[in-house]
Amino acid sequence: MEITFSLRRREIVDDKPMVIEVQDRWPALFFKEQIDAEFFRITNKMLLRTFRAAVDNYTPKLLRLYRARNAAFGKAMDDVMAKLDDETSDILRHRKDAALRGLPVFLREDPTELFKECLETDADDVALQGVAVGILYVLEDCGPGTSTRVQNIAIILEERVVLEDIPDTPTALAYLFGFLYALNISYPKALKYTFDTLQNVFMEIGPKCTQRVRSLKNKLCGTVRLTTRLYFEMRVGYIKFQ
Repeated sequence: MEITFSLRRREIVDDKPMVIEVQDRWPALFFKEQIDAEFFRITNKMLLRTFRAAVDNYTPKLLRLYRARNAAFGKAMDDVMAKLDDETSDILRHRKDAALRGLPVFLREDPTELFKECLETDADDVALQGVAVGILYVLEDCGPGTSTRVQNIAIILEERVVLEDIPDTPTALAYLFGFLYALNISYPKALKYTFDTLQNVFMEIGPKCTQRVRSLKNKLCGTVRLTTRLYFEMRVGYIKFQ
């Protein structure tokens, strides 16, 4: 894959083939380890490592922002936070999930444009129909009145599952972001602020971002600066007291 990178990249950028054509031509590109490797070839950044570190860093800050302005976002944010509050196990995993699922809501975009759900008993073609870019959660069909569990997480591109058996939402979003770079796919217009945030805030790629994303970035980075300043002031006060 390393040897054929320049040829593959030229074909993808110049010819703009459909995803199914790329999958037939370069099937290895759709292996998890190759998505990470291809992203590094293009950007010189480690995909999973960088994204997971950003999620770890920004999750508590994002959740504080969501709770502080919860009333401004209506039912969509209420649902995200209520689901988090109902969880009693693996809290860290669910906090990261809530931070990412709430991101489109906070950016005034429709989260259902990105995060799709279906039951394991649903027909595949129904779940994939009309989905150009998305993450699909396949839920266990437990019957009415019973909480559902995620059986599988998959990535959809051009109405096709291109990757599945993904362990969690951060990994799924990272791989999806990597696919968009590897396959030279433009960000969906309905989710331009969400993907702009993933690019400029989480992955720190590119010098420019939209005003909406810059505002969020300032809030998140401002928290870091404030925390550092408070620590310094407390430290100075402690030294003086001693």
